[in-house]
Amino acid sequence: MAQIFQRSTNTIARVSIYGAVIFIALLGYAVDVVNNTSYVTEVNTARPQVVPFSHKHHVGELGLDCRYCHSSVEVSSSAGMPATETCMTCHSQIWTNSSMLEPVRASFSSSKPISWTRVNAVPDFVYFNHSIHVAKGVGCTTCHGPVAEMNITWRGQTLYMRWCLECHNAPENYLRPRSEVFNAFYQPPSDQLALGRRLMKEYKVQKLTNCTTCHR
Repeated sequence: MAQIFQRSTNTIARVSIYGAVIFIALLGYAVDVVNNTSYVTEVNTARPQVVPFSHKHHVGELGLDCRYCHSSVEVSSSAGMPATETCMTCHSQIWTNSSMLEPVRASFSSSKPISWTRVNAVPDFVYFNHSIHVAKGVGCTTCHGPVAEMNITWRGQTLYMRWCLECHNAPENYLRPRSEVFNAFYQPPSDQLALGRRLMKEYKVQKLTNCTTCHR
């Protein structure tokens, strides 16, 4: 019986299979690289706002506590955004004629909230509670980055699940005393592991990695 396929067909088939596997692997790698670029994650990319609020000035220079504006962070899943009245506590007395603050004055006069652009957010299918993280010793800057250095707020972390799991798998690497949670200048000590393990026991922190912890 005559041979239907040439001998080179086996080689071509092998090369095609290996080539397809390598191509798929490279494509997956390329997608992962792109997915971690700031173009996709928006990490370190400042988001334009109606009012160019500077955390660097208000927090870094004036020393305002996070809770002054984000008043519900200790008792609610949401950190909350400040009411215009909060802004006007100071700005009814200082910079009263600044054109930059005209949207604040207009909001106060009309009782219409300022339309801030959201910087940090997780998908709708993810449950995140600020209050429980604060109570367990997770600092603001752990998730939000160096807020006291931000003229215009940018996203400090990807907020991807893999990033969240780094902390959930080893919380001892990230915990700080509750008294330092809102300290925008806090730096982990040289004995962070020992401190973290002690705080895990003191604050009853568990390594919660079950899917239902965040996906409810």
